[in-house]
Amino acid sequence: MAAALGEEVPDNEDYYSLLNVRREASQEELKAAYRRLCMLYHPDKHRDPELKTQAEQLFNLVHQAYEVLSDPQTRAIYDIYGRRGLEMEGWEVVERRRTPAEIREEFERLQREREERRLQQRTNPKGTISVGIDATDLFDRYDEEYEDVPGSSFPQIEINKMHISQSIEAPLTATDTAILSGSLSTQNGNGGGSINLALRRVTSPKGWGELEFGAGDLQGPLFGLKIFRNLTPRCFITTNCALQFSSRGIRPGLTTVLARNLDKNTMGYLQWRWGIQSAMNTSIVRDTKTSHFTVALQLGIPHSFMMISYQHKFQDEDQTRVKGSLKAGFFGTIVEYGAERKISRHSILGATVSVGVPQGVSLKIKLNRASQTYFFPVHLTDQLLPSAVFYATVGPLVIYFAMHRLIIKPYLRAQKEKELEKQRESTASDVQQKKQEAEAAVRLMQESVRRITAAEEARMGLIIVNAWYGKFVNDNSRKNEKVKVIDVTVPLQCLVKDSKLILTEASKAGLPGFYDPCVGEEKSLKVLYQFRGVLHQVMSADSEALRIPKQSHRIDADG
Repeated sequence: MAAALGEEVPDNEDYYSLLNVRREASQEELKAAYRRLCMLYHPDKHRDPELKTQAEQLFNLVHQAYEVLSDPQTRAIYDIYGRRGLEMEGWEVVERRRTPAEIREEFERLQREREERRLQQRTNPKGTISVGIDATDLFDRYDEEYEDVPGSSFPQIEINKMHISQSIEAPLTATDTAILSGSLSTQNGNGGGSINLALRRVTSPKGWGELEFGAGDLQGPLFGLKIFRNLTPRCFITTNCALQFSSRGIRPGLTTVLARNLDKNTMGYLQWRWGIQSAMNTSIVRDTKTSHFTVALQLGIPHSFMMISYQHKFQDEDQTRVKGSLKAGFFGTIVEYGAERKISRHSILGATVSVGVPQGVSLKIKLNRASQTYFFPVHLTDQLLPSAVFYATVGPLVIYFAMHRLIIKPYLRAQKEKELEKQRESTASDVQQKKQEAEAAVRLMQESVRRITAAEEARMGLIIVNAWYGKFVNDNSRKNEKVKVIDVTVPLQCLVKDSKLILTEASKAGLPGFYDPCVGEEKSLKVLYQFRGVLHQVMSADSEALRIPKQSHRIDADG
């Protein structure tokens, strides 16, 4: 049956929504839903040739959905692969006689193999571009010294340093990976570069090892070894030893980090570093859904310090975060505060103000675009000037909100509309087919709806006065958008049983008599109904479960 109807049924057909049952529905629930739809769509109930043909198509579709979901093996395949998994050609993935648990295990194994093949084709490029800007002339200059110099009326802003680094990964086998990286740096007219090659091997599920070779024009050859090992399920250790060759001789270095899960959201780290800048560092990091907290203490040569930082994560669609930190040590004291926000699907923009003694005031702007990072540290003044702190704080905010309103928001809106248009074009034929099926279902429901309505009126029960499904525009800021809804009064009345209407947690576009009038956009269901002679109204999200009648839906209750 599935093969016979394969061309007639869209790939995105949701059998659970078609039968209006939960994904965890029992055999009894499936059987009850199937019998009810069979009574509605059975071809023998319709004498008109056109209605009879439409009834046969819908009856076969309902029968197919029940056949798939009532059998544990085919239901497991459908849950994992969707309708395509039921077609044998080109999908020799599992034996049909396996249990649902075995099918899921086989799927996970195949998924791991596909992921390994995908990894072997990826290079996973990562890069950083940092441009240091000296803008101290904006706040710290002596005008009288430059009165006779041409162009002295304009502050001089200079780029005084730049750093570019790039790395790529090349999976050699399922356990071996080669990592090639390089960097170029320049500061005040002097610069240099380096190149590194690392070979990483996963030795077991508990650990891996990495060999590193490097060379540069400022420093000699570098040989390193890095080892990672899980000691327990909650504890791991990382050791990194290196030999740096230079004109001054061989400079060895060793870094060891011991980490342990203190609880579900908290990690503790102990770090020991021996070499040119020997130090011992202890830190505790707590990361939750809404916050990130770090406290660290380091004793070392030449720098010893204590640092505390906090970041708050707002639960909005832009993933806004605000942060602040305090760092004090032999080098002085630094206070930093800032924020970051997602400005597009793959881009995050952040700004941080750094105020320190004796470092002065700096503004650091960072843009993360996919796997690339662009960093712009702007040094404003060597002194603690209130004007520099003010402009470093207010300036980025004013510029961001102006850009967001005039450039970013219109661009994202245009991109979203373009993607929706593309999606509409690719699904146009499927939507048209679903629309025809829905219209045919509504015609077949007329007789049943008249009978159900008469029975409900006799008992003062549940009468669906009006029902609409699709995109509603209630926000004044979106008043220029077009409302896209369809009338689903008849399909909902047909689902009423014993003065009750129950819809499961699934997209309502798959219900009999429904279709998607606005592909890719948010949809809702609005129902105006009468129960015991009193009008009620409710609006629910597309995939939200709905049970009516309810006292809270009464219209006069708000009045």
